[in-house]
Amino acid sequence: MAQGSIGGPRVLLRRLREIMAEPRDTQTRLNEVVRAIAANMVAEVCSLYLPRPGNILELFATEGLNPQAVHQTHLNIGEGLVGLIAETAEYIALPDAQSHPKFAYRPETGEEIYKSLMGVPMLRGGRVIGVLVVQNRTMRQYEEEEIETMQTVAMVLAEVVASGVLSDAKASAPGLPLSGPRTHRAHGTGLAEGIVLGKAVLHDPRVDMSQIIAMDPEAERQRLDEALAALQNSVDEMLSGEGIARAGEHREVLEAYQMFARDRGWTTRLHEAVASGLTAAAAAERVQMENRARMQRVSDPYLRERLLDLDDLANRLLRHLTGQMHVPSADQLPDKAVIIARSMGPAELLDYDRGKLAGIVLEEGSHTAHVVIVARALEIPMVGGASDVLDWVEANDTILVDGDSGAVYIHPPEDVVAAYEERIAIRARKQAQFDALVGKPAVTKDAVRIYLNINSGLVVDLPHLADTGADGIGLFRTELQFLISSAFPRFEAQRAVYARVLDTAGARPVLFRTLDVGADKKLPYLRQRGEENPALGWRGTRLAMERPSLLRYQLRALLAAGAGRELNLMFPMISEVSEFLQARELVELELVRITRLGRQPPIKLRIGAMLEVPSLVWQLDRLLPVVDFISVGSNDLLQFFFAYDRSNPKLAGRYDQLSLAALRLLRQIVRECDTHGVPAGVCGELASRPIEAMALIGLGFRNLSMSPMSIGPVKLMLMHLHVGAVTELLDEALVSSRDDVRGRLLEFAGRHEIPI
Repeated sequence: MAQGSIGGPRVLLRRLREIMAEPRDTQTRLNEVVRAIAANMVAEVCSLYLPRPGNILELFATEGLNPQAVHQTHLNIGEGLVGLIAETAEYIALPDAQSHPKFAYRPETGEEIYKSLMGVPMLRGGRVIGVLVVQNRTMRQYEEEEIETMQTVAMVLAEVVASGVLSDAKASAPGLPLSGPRTHRAHGTGLAEGIVLGKAVLHDPRVDMSQIIAMDPEAERQRLDEALAALQNSVDEMLSGEGIARAGEHREVLEAYQMFARDRGWTTRLHEAVASGLTAAAAAERVQMENRARMQRVSDPYLRERLLDLDDLANRLLRHLTGQMHVPSADQLPDKAVIIARSMGPAELLDYDRGKLAGIVLEEGSHTAHVVIVARALEIPMVGGASDVLDWVEANDTILVDGDSGAVYIHPPEDVVAAYEERIAIRARKQAQFDALVGKPAVTKDAVRIYLNINSGLVVDLPHLADTGADGIGLFRTELQFLISSAFPRFEAQRAVYARVLDTAGARPVLFRTLDVGADKKLPYLRQRGEENPALGWRGTRLAMERPSLLRYQLRALLAAGAGRELNLMFPMISEVSEFLQARELVELELVRITRLGRQPPIKLRIGAMLEVPSLVWQLDRLLPVVDFISVGSNDLLQFFFAYDRSNPKLAGRYDQLSLAALRLLRQIVRECDTHGVPAGVCGELASRPIEAMALIGLGFRNLSMSPMSIGPVKLMLMHLHVGAVTELLDEALVSSRDDVRGRLLEFAGRHEIPI
């Protein structure tokens, strides 16, 4: 067996450190590195590829291939076997590499005489910053221990490249900051609203490991077990801390996180890495790098959330093993600290002193991220998906974070700071205007009462009812409780959330939408079939009708929460009247069960339907007699109406929601509802913008539900609006052939000094 597979790593690593310490130029040291690896692995070839700008891999050093190919051979990421390793962040070991369909021959290398190939990625921070390859003339079957040796060597080389010992390599490695402050604008997604100008704090400074190869494997196994126990205890203590013990989504998130800390698959991989000969700290880092590499390839948002939580736990485990606890204390944090991280777990956020924490910027992160739920609960501005921010930022850099638009400025120029300061001042003045309206009813200039409600789905949203002066909750998305849970929420957990919502709302109405999952909202614990077009597939009430016990369980919790008070339920994604009748029948069955058990039902129960599927518009004559209200989900309705994917950036803005076709459809809905005496409201994004809300009011809608931040702007608009005038304008526009309704509404608003 090769020297590299038994006892060889320790000898090889010592030799590599000696080479790096030698006072030679970079290329000479790289040549010595690949020569030493080839000898240790008993390989005829060892090659080192490092990235260059433009997603290109360049051959930086080789032992065995044509030396003239160095710096001349290039492969795109994903091209050839080397490119495939860089793309997938996974090793390849092939006895006959040239028979692989991805093999890409480069004649200048002279590699046609070599049969077998083993290549491993050099990982740092979840990124591939190089590829290390060995080749042999014979059809060699590389053994598991040899692969582990190569992975260990690659881990060390990644540290060397990233540390700057190889200056040329550092310049080529992606994601590594260059020296000197630079102005840079990154753009992500606003996850938690607010604007802050503060100082950057790097969340995940590098853990320094003095030893990678274990001198005493049994002692390392014991160190790992002790660190895992300490980690689990620290998570338990966090859950019992003041401010966290109270109920709420953030507590449910942390309870799921607590379960991950005891995940058997994760701890098994850690023990296997120690058994391979690594120190406990090196084992934790290897498993973390493999996890991060997998995370880069996972598109499912809920699976990514689990991987992010495991990444958070791996960081904590490394700190326990090395004693390098990285979260600064309150006196070490700068004022208005902005935490910068690739990813972040919910528990890590709570480690920071909340008196100085002013903002968060993540390279990863989406609206469904667990840490976002906690950030919103703490009212901390947050931007996610800022993919290159760590390439540019250094500790204590001045940074401006716009949680509304998703913009992030590192060392922002004076004119940008001035513009944002003016924007903050304008926002403060506008907010003062909105705050002055909180206690006033939303009534137009011609005395038409409009009911403005908020869209919600989390307990942490409930204070917005009082903050905004909203008339109620026009859409409570019950699925969010399911999406943030690692297991199906039990009856009492569901009932408690619904009861708390009703308690907070008091006399104000709440419209609960039953479980709306499927499409882009997948439950990690509910097996769902793969679909080519999930937006048009097994989702909403369709899913519920196939799994009626799922819906009945939720209805049972809703009815229990609504005992003795008014309860409003509505079913999503209704395409045909028969689907609504089936769903309503399940409610009736649960009411019979309540009576049989002698329990108290709601004193008033109203059941409605979401109008999101265009086919339902032409069934309103049959639907309206059997519903108590209609709620128009404008997002899906107009998406399906125009047959466009609203998440596709290529189609963004292509179809105007105030076009003649869309407005004629909406007017038909409201007129049919008025004819049958059935209340109709709108709860999609269309109601959240003042100009669109003005159009909806002109069409005849009197119930609008929107994001809490939109209540103030929409109320200010309608209190300057004369409904009769805008209705007359729309009546004229919708019978004309000119499709410029938006322009006419904007001109109308300007002429009548209506703030939009």
